[in-house]
Amino acid sequence: MTEFIHPALLFILGALAIPFLSGPIRKVYLVLIPLLALLAVVAMQQGNYGATQFLGQEILIAKVDKLSIVFATVFAIMALIGTVYALHLPRAGQHVAAFVYVGGALGVVFAGDYLTLYMFWETMAFASAYLVFAQGGRQAINAGFRYLMVHVTGGVVLLGGIVLHGLSAGSLLFGPIGAMDAGNYLILAGFLLNAAVPPLNAWLTDAYPEATVTGAVFLSAFTTKSAVYVLARAFPGTELLIWLGTAMALYGVIYAVLENDCRRLLAYHIVSQVGYMVAGIGIGTEMAVNGATSHAFAHILYKSLLFMGAGAVIYVTGRRKLTELGGLYKTMPVTVALYMIGAFAISAFPFFSGFVTKSMVIAAAGADHRALVVLALTMASSGTFLHTGLKLPYYMFFGTDRKLEAREPPMNMIVAMGMAAVLCIAIGIFPQPLYALLPYPVDFEPYTGAHVTESLGLLMFTALGFVLLLRALDPENTISLDTDWIYRKGARVFMWIAERPLARYEQAVSNVSETAALPLLHAAARAGLRIDLVRVDAVVNGVARSVLRGGGALRRLQTGVVSHYALAMMVGIIAATVVFATVWR
Repeated sequence: MTEFIHPALLFILGALAIPFLSGPIRKVYLVLIPLLALLAVVAMQQGNYGATQFLGQEILIAKVDKLSIVFATVFAIMALIGTVYALHLPRAGQHVAAFVYVGGALGVVFAGDYLTLYMFWETMAFASAYLVFAQGGRQAINAGFRYLMVHVTGGVVLLGGIVLHGLSAGSLLFGPIGAMDAGNYLILAGFLLNAAVPPLNAWLTDAYPEATVTGAVFLSAFTTKSAVYVLARAFPGTELLIWLGTAMALYGVIYAVLENDCRRLLAYHIVSQVGYMVAGIGIGTEMAVNGATSHAFAHILYKSLLFMGAGAVIYVTGRRKLTELGGLYKTMPVTVALYMIGAFAISAFPFFSGFVTKSMVIAAAGADHRALVVLALTMASSGTFLHTGLKLPYYMFFGTDRKLEAREPPMNMIVAMGMAAVLCIAIGIFPQPLYALLPYPVDFEPYTGAHVTESLGLLMFTALGFVLLLRALDPENTISLDTDWIYRKGARVFMWIAERPLARYEQAVSNVSETAALPLLHAAARAGLRIDLVRVDAVVNGVARSVLRGGGALRRLQTGVVSHYALAMMVGIIAATVVFATVWR
């Protein structure tokens, strides 16, 4: 592996030194590691690296091809942006967790076998959970615990699938899966959980709003997109993914209508946008996989920009509910402008990144003659602009002036948002460098007259609807119930069963054993002791005394006179002869 430097190791090993650094040295070091990782990704050549044997199975630490390179490139870029955004943090804990988290995601991207993938998969889960726990407070601790439990459960399901797949296929190398069996369905379920496919999505919208301001930025970028990568690697062309992805796109938009928490609203739009990617992978054509991959690239950048903008508001005001925000455009104009770039990008405005990636997925669905999918994804795109591009910024930055004391966030946060914003615009205007990274040759032109006109018409119609229905869209201070209600209530039921019926049953069994079983056992033990002392010991002692008496008699027969011994020998010979003659007859 001399010609290949694994970027995951740069982050994971680099995290070890962070607690021992401070001040400007730490900040330089934090920025240097993502830069080195990005250079390593840009310089690497396609091929297989780190092949070895473990427990009779072929292990491949890194498989480098165009699909892994495009995801690794955006992961390294996002690690740099997220690190710059978090430079103001005084403590090392979040930096360490973020580096290990990024390292886990890069390890998944390059994993050439399932064991390596699983190791990095679980590393991501535990490192990312810390970014929720680090917020502190009861809500964050509870959400972090639920997040961790869900991902541990998903990891167990994935591991079970890997074992069954290995037994069935005879190999643990990671690649496209053919015929589906029990093991492959378990692997798919493990991947779908991390992709936040409903009904396995509630962990995302439960945990991300409770994470730290900087931690949520990292969370928005890596877990779901790592899942998109492994789905593209293992399950392209799986029909089920088309309908799951389409349902995701609509599901996230519908729930965003109900949201009052700004980061929870954005979290639901992660579900919606990942739906485009999952549907594209399900379609499985070259254009569809290219669309899913490029949309994942663009999504990481504009979604992180949106989370950074919302995080900046939370950082300076301490408020995150839309019913408590408003009028901030006066004191945070730079944040407003940068946020709106992300909003235009996610809404697929021309000359922004979402326009040149999301439309590729929709075009691929049309080319595959899936009119229903095209209609649903187009409706979801309109809903995205309605809530992320219009509703959220209106009520967060404009709307009713709540007279909040606010200011622009620290300069490092502004710089990070500026980096993401520049990339959102650059990709939208010059998509060809991104298209060149994609796994298949690109035969798609986003800037046609028909496409631009249709997109602008849809967006303007959505804006008109927002103006006309503004009162109906006013946020309400309510809580939306999602599928997490099931395991929250289920956990309470489980604890009630454990504390009430099971505990009472255990106490009843204990009482019965103490009042009935134990006295019988004690009596049996005493009877056994008496038998041992009276009967067994008497027999043993009697045999011993008989042996001792016999030995004494033999000693008396040993007189030492030769004639006595000769007489004894003759008697013995005569006795033996008589016995032999009797037997012989």
